[in-house]
Amino acid sequence: MRAEVLSFVADGPLPDWDAEEEEIDRRVTQLEAIGKPVTGEEAAALVACFGPDDCYGVAWTLLHLVETGPNPVLTTKPAPDANEWHHRLYDRAVSEGDTPTT
Repeated sequence: MRAEVLSFVADGPLPDWDAEEEEIDRRVTQLEAIGKPVTGEEAAALVACFGPDDCYGVAWTLLHLVETGPNPVLTTKPAPDANEWHHRLYDRAVSEGDTPTT
C-alpha cells in the first residue's frame, strides 16, 4: 500500500462539519496526494475513512477515489445501521451492474 494511502488511513475517518477548517484542509490535501487509480487493497482500506457526514463534500471526493479501484469494493449489502457512504458505494455498484443485489 502506498505511503499516501497509509497516512490518510492512519488519521482515521473524515471529520464532521464541526471540525476546524485547518483539519478539513489537511485531510483534503492528504486525499489529493493519493494518485489514481487505487488498488483493491487501498480501496478497501479507504472505505473505513468515511465519517459521519459529507465533511463539506470531501466524502464525495473519497467515494470517487475509492471507485477508481477494482469494483466492487463492497460485495454484500451493508447492514441497515452501516455508514451512509457504505450504502452509497454498494448502491452505486449495484446500479452499475458490478454486484448483484442481496
